[in-house]
Amino acid sequence: MGYDIERFVGYVNEGLLCCVCRDVLEDPLQAPCEHAFCSSCIHGWLVHHHNCPEDRQLLDITLLRPLFRYMRNDLSRLQIRCRNRDQGCEMVCSLESVDRHERECEYGLVACTNTGCPMQVERRTLEAHLSVCEFRSRECPNGCGYTILSCDDTQHSCVAELRTELELLRSEMICKVEEVRHEMESRLDSQRRHMVQKESLLKNEVEELKGQLSRVMSDVRALMGAERLHRQELEQAELEKRELLELLKSLQKEGRAPPTPPPHPVVTDGLRKAGSARSLALDCIKRKSREVTVI
Repeated sequence: MGYDIERFVGYVNEGLLCCVCRDVLEDPLQAPCEHAFCSSCIHGWLVHHHNCPEDRQLLDITLLRPLFRYMRNDLSRLQIRCRNRDQGCEMVCSLESVDRHERECEYGLVACTNTGCPMQVERRTLEAHLSVCEFRSRECPNGCGYTILSCDDTQHSCVAELRTELELLRSEMICKVEEVRHEMESRLDSQRRHMVQKESLLKNEVEELKGQLSRVMSDVRALMGAERLHRQELEQAELEKRELLELLKSLQKEGRAPPTPPPHPVVTDGLRKAGSARSLALDCIKRKSREVTVI
């Protein structure tokens, strides 16, 4: 809706009137056919129609444009009375500054700032109203710290208010304790599950290490048995070596005996056989010596 034409001082050009509401243009827009409208008026019109309300030519919302500059200048220079004229404001100002004046006008109605108060008073009398408003609040004079309304002054009890405040604090504390307890239980459950999984993994690793240790001990026992057997074989070979060396020494001593007269042929055959046996014994001793050396 536009500005009421009765509020203006002096003549208002017909071209500055809205073609829908016939009041002075407010937030104006212009159609391609150069007819002007209030923004809210033409948007409401185009919801149900698709033509210009003045000459019925086809019109779409996308075709609307701002008002010509010279028309905007003429509109801004119009002199208008404050809308609070009935409350006593005699202010007359240009249309472009009327909104700023009305936001600060001393005769304008404003709502009481006290919570719960339904009163609307003139801006110039707001301070006086606040001083007597039955919904004004103040701190309890007895020192309980509670903010009371003037209308509740006679019903206020410091003990009851403090008890209520204490109950509220206790309820909040219980809720917070429960939240912390639930959170701690959740964390403990999570840590417990983690520890159980860790314990299971460690048990598996311990069992695997026990198996490896058992196999290592078995291998060690086998190596120790083989070492004892090898040592026994070395001792046995050393014993045989000493026996053979003693036998060799005895045979060498027998070989250095003085020569005797030629024996009888039968004796000669016996000596030949004995020599053959001695050579065989020497060969055996040499072989045994080599085997012991190799071992």
